Amino acid sequence: MKKYLTLLFAASLASAAFAQTEKKPFKPTDFYKIPAVSDPQVSPDGKWVAYGVSTVDTAKDKRVSHLWMQSWDGKTSIQLTHGAEPASRARWSPDGAYLAFLSSRESKNGSQLWLMDRRGGEAKKITDIKGNLGDYEWNPDGSKVVIVIGDPDNKGKEAPKTAKPIVLDRYHFKQDYQGYLDDARNHLYIFDINTKKLDTITKGKFDERSPTWSPDGKSIVFVSNHDADPDRSENNDIFVVEAKANGAVKQLTTWKGHDISPRISPDGKTIAYLRQDSEGYNMYDQNILCIMNADGSSNQLLTKQLDRPVDSPEWSKDGKSIAFLVDDDRERYAATYTIANKKISIISATRGKISVGDITAHSAGNWVTTVSDPYLPLEIYAMEAGKLRRLTFQQQEWLSKVQLAQVTSFQSTSKDGTKVSGVLYRPDSTSTKKMPFILFVHGGPVAQDDYSFDGTCQVLASAGYAVATVNYRGSSGRGIDYTKAIAADWGNKEVIDLHGAVDELVKRGIADPAKLGVGGWSYGGITTDFLIASDTRFKAAASGAGSALQIANYGIDQYILQYDNELGQPWKNIEVYNKISYPFLHADRIKTPVLFMSGLKDFNVPTAGSEQMYQALKSLGVDAELILYPNQNHGISIPSYQVDRVERYIKWYDKYLK
Repeated sequence: MKKYLTLLFAASLASAAFAQTEKKPFKPTDFYKIPAVSDPQVSPDGKWVAYGVSTVDTAKDKRVSHLWMQSWDGKTSIQLTHGAEPASRARWSPDGAYLAFLSSRESKNGSQLWLMDRRGGEAKKITDIKGNLGDYEWNPDGSKVVIVIGDPDNKGKEAPKTAKPIVLDRYHFKQDYQGYLDDARNHLYIFDINTKKLDTITKGKFDERSPTWSPDGKSIVFVSNHDADPDRSENNDIFVVEAKANGAVKQLTTWKGHDISPRISPDGKTIAYLRQDSEGYNMYDQNILCIMNADGSSNQLLTKQLDRPVDSPEWSKDGKSIAFLVDDDRERYAATYTIANKKISIISATRGKISVGDITAHSAGNWVTTVSDPYLPLEIYAMEAGKLRRLTFQQQEWLSKVQLAQVTSFQSTSKDGTKVSGVLYRPDSTSTKKMPFILFVHGGPVAQDDYSFDGTCQVLASAGYAVATVNYRGSSGRGIDYTKAIAADWGNKEVIDLHGAVDELVKRGIADPAKLGVGGWSYGGITTDFLIASDTRFKAAASGAGSALQIANYGIDQYILQYDNELGQPWKNIEVYNKISYPFLHADRIKTPVLFMSGLKDFNVPTAGSEQMYQALKSLGVDAELILYPNQNHGISIPSYQVDRVERYIKWYDKYLK
């Protein structure tokens, strides 16, 4: 009996241990638990990495960001800021004694610059500036910072009780998140830490951004568009200005496409930057890594032959190489360009089924990066001698309690012979049973589905679906010709590619042909409408932030440059607008029940498109719902709405596919 009780007790302990470690499928409410890690900044001595972490305050239904610090050896993690007000954009002083950051606490004028003494004590607010503070950077001796400041609302005066009429005279007069655009601009200012004096460095009708100091502290390099009417192009160029009030300004680049992201070498002699592949406006272009002398001469294109979009250039500490990130067929990896031998080297540790989000220099040959994979949202890693070492574990707590879907890759061949790549999510990748299936289409269209963590696909797969994402023509990561294949021809080649991917997964016995669903947001919503108008095979659809009668978007969204340059003006090219309005003009071919969604403040793809498609299907007697999220822009940002959206996805698909 005693032996039996001992065994029973042991079994009870084992059951309790199992209960503690048992993982449950990823649910919509788990979105509340996911922290967002961002913006790693290495201390001058290399011993610490400051970074931001945003978490959800469920009581206030919003995300709040705070600053953390992680030791380079991985042994110590410290939260630096607390409270209800967010803190962000941490930047070390050159001597490492102070950490500056932006926060709106104790301020009636929005975010201000704060200083935290590394030796201890409370952080102190050092600015009280009217206007919107953006990017900033310490000067080399730590006495000043250059700040991008947006002109204040109401010109810094108290808002009137009755809002004044909105007066507009700009070609590009509206933008998502910003709203209607008046003549307010972003300019550069220098703030003296000790005297609190604020000097105006640039002014006028142009916006300036991305300031960075020369190593000698005498000048500031920045980005601006100085075309006669900047609204009519994206011709951003790189400029340099003397670091003093009313300093002389010199234009360094003259390419008639954008030149952006300037980074000055440690010796101040060379500037690395990104150039648009072609001149003029082009929605489907990609960036090339370039260098030039500090005076703007001797421009060299370093990654032209790579034929892949690159971004995030950063100099090594010794100035011998430039690191950058590459989008390449579902991967996002890091590479370096060595100045001496002009050689591009891929950092092999960042290849494979991972995605690198940031890169910043630590010491000669060493870097700090953010890394994600299909089972891990972004965390911070050290990259030493080409190898990755994880530094932060912010995701550990919630991940230890959930069972994620299994992620694999696949390829398909479209009916015209095009090879197309995709990513597949399944609750059990070893199962041979065909499943109800959801094709989830990414937006952009110039973007790619890669091997980073995708919460939407994970939650749909955890609900019992096989889910596929597909890099159709128009996506990035496959070369410029692949990306621009859909220019002025929306809803054609990408639809062929997406149907081909579904055919492949049906053929493999993964997707149940009788239980096919489709969905997407933005261009993914637009493409969803094309798919269900071209084929009745889909039994349920979720179309978010899509458009309908495309001519009706001319003048009500933010894409006037794309319309005039890619499609032409409607009164000259009405046939093109009608062609890309196929889902609405052929709504009578749609038999699929559709869940339409939109944010009511969306100026990117306004609600009108979802409303038009919804009304068309209702008029035709096709089952449809319309969900509108109050005070939301193109990206749904309120946590409870984010959860609501995926809950509605699952409920809608379950209704028709299970």
